[in-house]
Amino acid sequence: MKAELLKRLFRAIASSDQEAIDKLTHLVIEEERSKGHTLLAQQLENITKKSQKEKSNSSSKATSSTPQNLQALSELSTSKRSNLPLFTVIPRDKLRHYMVLPENIEKRFRRIEREYAARDRLAQYGLRYRQKILLYGPPGCGKTLGAERLAWNTGLPLLKVKFDAMVSSFLGETASNLRQVFEDAAKNPSVLFLDECDSIAKSREDFQEVGEIKRVVNTFLQILDEYEPNSGLLVAATNLNKSLDTALWRRFDDLIEVPLPGKQELEFILKETLSAIEIGSINWSSIIEQMRGFSAAQAVRVAQDAAKRAILEREELVIQEHLEEAIAEIKVS
Repeated sequence: MKAELLKRLFRAIASSDQEAIDKLTHLVIEEERSKGHTLLAQQLENITKKSQKEKSNSSSKATSSTPQNLQALSELSTSKRSNLPLFTVIPRDKLRHYMVLPENIEKRFRRIEREYAARDRLAQYGLRYRQKILLYGPPGCGKTLGAERLAWNTGLPLLKVKFDAMVSSFLGETASNLRQVFEDAAKNPSVLFLDECDSIAKSREDFQEVGEIKRVVNTFLQILDEYEPNSGLLVAATNLNKSLDTALWRRFDDLIEVPLPGKQELEFILKETLSAIEIGSINWSSIIEQMRGFSAAQAVRVAQDAAKRAILEREELVIQEHLEEAIAEIKVS
């Protein structure tokens, strides 16, 4: 950040000039973005938005029905026997939404978001926006992040189903809990997220599964046929797509494979994660080659571990050795 801009910002803070503070923070964000520090710029922008929202809430007593509806929803949706909540409401400020994807996959996510934004216009022509999405692929590649991103970009609350509360050993209770989740979620616009949905959608041809699981799969398929979300989305995710019942696939409006990141994506993830710290001379080709087969989550961890090493060693400069040590540690684990 330029010294003059920094001094102007501190003067504005000292004089409590909110208008000047807002303008200067915007300039800081744009300067970081122009340097290629897009992740840092996004984080700074989120901080300012959160601050503005908190100030707006404290100065106004106007209430929104959505939080009340969500609170009532979480109270209603409990398991029949244990009375545990069947899903968790993820607050907007906890949603992650920055993704690094191949361009063809990024376009498919954007298409879902565009269709949702234009849902009323599509309805005028008798067309329905994509409502039921299945995300599949290797662990750590961004399926959960994809659901959070869709919730963020559509402005919908994210409801994450708690399978530990929903699945029961008592006959018929799992199917009953499952139907209750969908019935309650359909009353309020939201992103209903079923992570690791293979737990209730395993192939009915698997002879190792008991009859109760097959009845749950039948119920799930029927619910998907009937489910009409009230201006919301259903997002299911799985790492075990080969174990899913074949009838499940055609129940979804869009099937998106979230793949392992390629070389370009891995390098971009590393540089973005390290954008808040100085980087020394790095042989990126060598680093990326050592990370072949890594997931996006593992790439983020490599960058974060390398940054921590640099800071703890009081160098505050990430070098080749820091990244290689972090890579080796992940490979061992």
